[in-house]
Amino acid sequence: MAHAFSGNPVIPGKQAGPAAEAILARLAAESSPSLQILPFFQGKALVVAFESGKWRLSWQGIEGIAQSGIVEEISKNMVYLGEKEGLVYCAIDATPRQPRDSSNGRAIAARFEKNGGGEAGFVDLRTLMIAAEWTDEEIMGELSIAGHARALLEWHRQVQFCGRCGTITHLCDAGQRRRCSSIDCNYKLYPRIDPVVIMLVIDPERDKALLAHQPKYVSRMWSCLAGFIEPGESLEEAVRRETREETGVEVGNIVYHSSQPWPVGPGNMSCQLMVGFFAVATTFDIQVDKKELEDARWHSREDVQKALSNADYTRAQKATGINVYKTCLGEEMPGRNSSPMNMVAAGEGIFVPGPYAIAHHLISTWASQGSTALLSKI
Repeated sequence: MAHAFSGNPVIPGKQAGPAAEAILARLAAESSPSLQILPFFQGKALVVAFESGKWRLSWQGIEGIAQSGIVEEISKNMVYLGEKEGLVYCAIDATPRQPRDSSNGRAIAARFEKNGGGEAGFVDLRTLMIAAEWTDEEIMGELSIAGHARALLEWHRQVQFCGRCGTITHLCDAGQRRRCSSIDCNYKLYPRIDPVVIMLVIDPERDKALLAHQPKYVSRMWSCLAGFIEPGESLEEAVRRETREETGVEVGNIVYHSSQPWPVGPGNMSCQLMVGFFAVATTFDIQVDKKELEDARWHSREDVQKALSNADYTRAQKATGINVYKTCLGEEMPGRNSSPMNMVAAGEGIFVPGPYAIAHHLISTWASQGSTALLSKI
């Protein structure tokens, strides 16, 4: 099972830090066309979008980056992503240092080459995720590369000063780590990942699942419980604690499902790793923690199956693709109340997150296989 942001096609060919640094230096000095660079602006990736709603990443050569006049010392600021079929992929932050120049991303996008027509612009990855055709292996690969790139660039942005001594840190090993510039400290920093458990709590006897609604969700959307892992805590312990804290429900047996990188979480976290589980409830009365959730309820498998069969995720995906194109034209994105996600479910029924989210796969797996098949893996 390949989730959104997983299945990255360039990571398997990734070189170790010193080797990658030497490769980038050589290719940059030669202005080699083998070097492919993806610019970012305020955490958004440069894409080329089309009126049909399709999009793709707008890779640039080093000459295009240089001609844009945005990035200083290009070779020292490139972040290495990986390699595939003779091409070396990198990302670079094109956000100007002066705040007054940071508002007009469209003007900055216009400085880069379009590479194949369409309209160019910087688009946030959550929008690209919803707009991606999840059956298109190539575009899902591009999404995963963009997620990897954003996670690394955001981490670099957050650790520009040493956490030990406060001195400025410098990018090294082609962006795979940073080092404190103080000779006395010389501390090495490595990219951060924040692990999160996400669980579908099930009641096998009544054939029901516990779903939650958060205030930030669009109307009628329900999903799995989730929470961050505490230091010194196992994954299973985190599943039990988070379920108890948020709903008052106790769980017993726990079954692992899959994991998903999530570089589109809170702004202060460069990348989360969502680790998915099924958890069997041993108590069933719900006491909602209103600080975390708006509501939590038991839903029958029949109702969840109906919600999945009635959901039109393709419609929302295509509408979001059109919004990507409009964003590149300079139009504002729709607000929450007019989000394309409201198109997913017609009428009054619930709906669950789309196929881009691990929550969808946890819920749909239970809905199609039932508790007995899942618990046979214990």
